Amino acid sequence: MSYLTAITTHDVRFPTSRSLDGSDAMNADPDYSAAYLTLETSAGDAGHGFVFTIGRGNEIQTTAIASVAARLEGRDVEELLADMGGTWQELVHDSQIRWLGPEKGVSHMAIGAVVNALWDLKAKRAGLPLWQLLSRMSPEEIVDLVDFRYLTDALTRDEALEILRAAEPGRTAREATLLAEGFPGYTTSPGWLGYSDEKLARLCREALDAGFTQIKLKVGADLDSDIRRMGIAREICGPGFPIAIDANQRWDVEQAITWIRALAPFDVAWVEEPTSPDDVVAHAAIARAIAPIPVATGEHMANRILFKQLLQLHGAEVIQIDATRVAGVNENVAILLLAAKFGARVCPHAGGVGLCEAVQHLSMFDFIAVSGTREGRMIEFVDHLHEHFVTPVHLRDGSYLPPLTPGAGTEILHTTLREFAFPDGPIWRAEHAQTPLGIR
Repeated sequence: MSYLTAITTHDVRFPTSRSLDGSDAMNADPDYSAAYLTLETSAGDAGHGFVFTIGRGNEIQTTAIASVAARLEGRDVEELLADMGGTWQELVHDSQIRWLGPEKGVSHMAIGAVVNALWDLKAKRAGLPLWQLLSRMSPEEIVDLVDFRYLTDALTRDEALEILRAAEPGRTAREATLLAEGFPGYTTSPGWLGYSDEKLARLCREALDAGFTQIKLKVGADLDSDIRRMGIAREICGPGFPIAIDANQRWDVEQAITWIRALAPFDVAWVEEPTSPDDVVAHAAIARAIAPIPVATGEHMANRILFKQLLQLHGAEVIQIDATRVAGVNENVAILLLAAKFGARVCPHAGGVGLCEAVQHLSMFDFIAVSGTREGRMIEFVDHLHEHFVTPVHLRDGSYLPPLTPGAGTEILHTTLREFAFPDGPIWRAEHAQTPLGIR
């Protein structure tokens, strides 16, 4: 028997605004950040989780994580890990925390960090990477992770079991395929709005050379500029090569329709986040108007209920789960099951700080144990900040190679936690010295 003995949080930020990495129509100068959590046990092991943010406010998210995690201090670790479905519900249904949401925003994401840290610990104790731990669970064990409250008008427990049981016979073969071939990726690295045309062109060529079979460009700030940039990307990538676009929630409905139709001649692979992530009705209206161009969304959707509504209203063909936006692994399992029920493709949002490392496990689990397919599915890749993780992602010919290290891939190096601590780490002391009044 072991107990949770220590809870440590870190406000970790990277000055990515210097080079405009991550810049888009809504986020002009992001400093990629992680509100980071370590759960230590009396057995001497630990689990790690985080929430991705883009700078200011990361301290608020860090405080929320500490508040949620404090409820578990001193608890029996084996009991928590043995019933991860029950642990998830205990945290999410805490009436005082729930009042701050309910099931959305800073408090819900804080629960996700705690849940993901527990999954990291559970996978390490099992000696398996998270994708393998999840995909070797029985259908009954998997559905026990899911809270079906608010979902049963779209997906019942019995329907979820049917999906999982249908995929069960091919699990071993699909795991072997994954280990041999990896999981397809696509890259957003060429597409940040703050990049020059020359840098866009160079990075498009590099993406092709690296074996990626799709790229994505940020759009939405200026239509003439978007047309020019899409022209550059299309000329380099050639006809038929998939180029997706991402408006990062910039448009209203009619504006979105007009803008997308103007870019349609460039053969758009999908349109991502064309409007407010909360407005599933608007997504459905846009999807109808721009068909057959698919709508993709999900990285800013707060919970499984919004995903349910989006699928019920046919507001998106491509579902983009995020490893740290909803309340952790359990809720993402629910979203994967919803996507399978409605026949939607799952192409996760990644990039940021550690999102590639974390979300790859969920796509790989989906392939093996839920949807049973990689057809039309891929994981976003951005070549930023992987060197700060104990088990960074590895790609070959544009595909994610499945991690074999036990855990969820969410552990940040101690040196990074020290050097990039905000506001007093060495990197930020130097940054503040160059900034008037030390203000970021």
